[in-house]
Amino acid sequence: MTHRVLVTDAVAVSGLGPLVDEETIELVSVDDSASEEFVSALRTADALIVRSATRVTRELLSLAPRLKAVGRAGVGVDNVDLPAASERGVAVFNAPGGNTIAAAELTIALLISVARKIPAAEASLRSGLWDRAAFKGVELRGKTLGLIGAGRIGSEVAVRCQAFEMDVITYDPYLSPARADELGVEMVSLDKVIERSDFVSIHVPLNDETRGLIASDALGRMKPTAFVVNASRGGVVDETALTKALHNGDIAGAALDVYESEPLAADSPLRDAPNLVLTPHLGASTAEAQVNVATEVAEKIRILIETGSLSDAVNASDLG
Repeated sequence: MTHRVLVTDAVAVSGLGPLVDEETIELVSVDDSASEEFVSALRTADALIVRSATRVTRELLSLAPRLKAVGRAGVGVDNVDLPAASERGVAVFNAPGGNTIAAAELTIALLISVARKIPAAEASLRSGLWDRAAFKGVELRGKTLGLIGAGRIGSEVAVRCQAFEMDVITYDPYLSPARADELGVEMVSLDKVIERSDFVSIHVPLNDETRGLIASDALGRMKPTAFVVNASRGGVVDETALTKALHNGDIAGAALDVYESEPLAADSPLRDAPNLVLTPHLGASTAEAQVNVATEVAEKIRILIETGSLSDAVNASDLG
């Protein structure tokens, strides 16, 4: 029996080796999920692999009567209707480890960029100026990095920041003391991270507990010399409160790669906020990460097709 796997959103083909090598699996690639070609292919698909562009809604699922699995080539599954998938008996897989290094390295890039005012300095130089005095920054060495979340990505950020001779403290209720010792980080309360840190770096999912976690109260208790970096999920930082804090000089600066609504609106107040570095959700945007996440999710779908195993499904507990 041949199983058809539909791939869209320009998922890295070179990462689909686990499926390409299987004689019983047929890969169908349609990069435009809004096209009639995609809808037609969906009707006979046994599995679907997407990135971020395609929203796997209840309506989309209704167009795929044979569908048994959805693979999200990335960490989150924000663009997949999990309850609808579970009701249909469709397993949902993601790739939580594939972009770890890419996201950690981007976090470091954002830390350095905001600390040394690199984007503003570069824009100034391109405009014809040579204004060195306007772009005096601060060093990372000797500063305290406060991690909110020390999972896969947060841990890698900790290791890299220690190489810059930073002291690392972390708030993560799921981090064990043994793991903290292994990483060489100090476990503290969220209040301590907010109050003691020179740089606050956020690495948590967006849920009811984390939504608006960094808002007016938290920003008001940070050092006026502190910086905030968020390359995890939009919505964890209250954008209105952050904009106000930057205009008021309550904190020294911030860097964001993720936003409450994406793409970022052209009239977003963030675009005019001072001392703010903005990037368009580049956390997983490396050639290596795109291959890694494709491979990770392809392997999970291969295992499901071959063995029926649901152990790696995000919604495994909701499937019969």
